[in-house]
Amino acid sequence: MANPDPTRQTVPGPRADAAPHRVMVGLSGGVDSSVAALLLTRAGHRVAGLFMKNWEDDDVDGHCTAAADLADAEAVCARLDIVLHRANFSDQYRERVFDRFLAEHRAGRTPNPDVLCNREIKFRAFLDHALRLGAECIATGHYARLRVRDGRCELLRAADPDKDQTYFLHLLDQDQLARTWFPLGGLRKHEVRRLAREAGLATHAKKDSTGICFIGEHDHRAFLRRYLPAEPGEIRTPDGAVVGTHEGLAFYTLGQRRGLGVGGRRGAQATPWYVVDKDFGRNVLVVVQGHDHPRLRHRALRAEELHWIAGEAPPSPLRCSARIRYRQADQACVVEIDGDAALVRFDQAQRAVTPGQSVVFYSGEVCLGGGRIAAVPGDA
Repeated sequence: MANPDPTRQTVPGPRADAAPHRVMVGLSGGVDSSVAALLLTRAGHRVAGLFMKNWEDDDVDGHCTAAADLADAEAVCARLDIVLHRANFSDQYRERVFDRFLAEHRAGRTPNPDVLCNREIKFRAFLDHALRLGAECIATGHYARLRVRDGRCELLRAADPDKDQTYFLHLLDQDQLARTWFPLGGLRKHEVRRLAREAGLATHAKKDSTGICFIGEHDHRAFLRRYLPAEPGEIRTPDGAVVGTHEGLAFYTLGQRRGLGVGGRRGAQATPWYVVDKDFGRNVLVVVQGHDHPRLRHRALRAEELHWIAGEAPPSPLRCSARIRYRQADQACVVEIDGDAALVRFDQAQRAVTPGQSVVFYSGEVCLGGGRIAAVPGDA
């Protein structure tokens, strides 16, 4: 079985003169994956679609849009005259992603399940399933690019900086990338919608999905209450003054402003309150006033569970840039690597460094990899 050549992905979709491949496109029912299938079909590849169900709707009172999304995916496949397969990966998702999501919250961290979903479901369970069905490679509607250099796949930023999704793809490895295409990597979002509209695809004007896939736009804390017990405690300032009560430390994240229920204090400024710490020993949520309070800013963080896309760590110390959240501007830093952990020192202090989230490293347009934020130096 011939491996696809990812160097062709530096343009919007494979070149028309490339040898045809059997490609399975992950169709979500959205415009991005629809146009990925469109481009591959136009390039002459033997394309099929696969609709993944990763969450059981009744777990969240049916708020998930799986039925409507499936109908849209079916309409796209009918328009493109390609076969649509279906697969239920909800068991794998619960075991590999959701259980970890809950465990991280119990430990007081704020996980990013979309990162794990990409590694474990969209580029592992889906990839394995597609290969069993006879595909040579898979494609998705992610905004990213690939190229091969010195025999290795490199993950590159997308042409559209507002849609670049390499932050969520940093845990992918060489085997996964070698069998993956990102046809939208060279396109802007408005171009994707135009292509969909001109091709008569039912998804051309469909609103982009937002939020964690199994929570959607619903209240995050209300969802967590289904799975985690309430453990009320005090909300205090750093000097120990009690200013309110919380429902449980697992329901809050560093830098959070909304939903604290902290009113004004006599003699204090009427400025918003923000979470800066969780004291598990005393079950206390620590808050301060002011978006740019010094307690919200840190020049360094400790990262664990490092993953390098090249398959091995670069020389340490590594001078590069990093992001600690999606769509953040690149932040210059030095990474001191120690096995699968690292100390990351930023040139400028970073706001709301949040344990459980991802720190992702870049060298120019190349995504190098990343890891899970464990703590800021000095944390217990």
